[in-house]
Amino acid sequence: MSGITYLKGDATAPQAKGVKLIVHVCNDLGGWGKGFVLALSHRWPEPEAAYRRWHRGRAGNDFALGAVQFVHVDPYVWVANLVGQRGMRRGSGGVPVRYEAIDTGLETVAVRAAELGASVHMPRIGCGLAGGTWSRVEPLIERRLVSRELSVTVYDLG
Repeated sequence: MSGITYLKGDATAPQAKGVKLIVHVCNDLGGWGKGFVLALSHRWPEPEAAYRRWHRGRAGNDFALGAVQFVHVDPYVWVANLVGQRGMRRGSGGVPVRYEAIDTGLETVAVRAAELGASVHMPRIGCGLAGGTWSRVEPLIERRLVSRELSVTVYDLG
């Protein structure tokens, strides 16, 4: 049995008390404009602005596949910009998702969520525009987050 709670709803409006950490997957090109990020930007401008600054300054910071940027958007809400997608297009190189980058990023998320005492909330990360499959992502979440007894909720738009 999975330790993940599945809800119909909007991951930008997490259903929990206390500190909440919303995780989503970004690409490594600095692009922000399709998919879940539009819902994030509609609710808060900070995650997009921070991600674009992070990408612009990548020569002098940790921006790379597997890296995570934490953005405080509300007294009880943080957004984790997890770089888990190489490029944006599907083609002869396959889909953009990079499972190993998501796995690495989830380790970072686990540490921060524990430090904050936060529950973790997300859409089905890596499975939309990134082209991943939930059967590959779900075990990563279970290993990195659920195994540490972190509360994880995954949202599907109803």
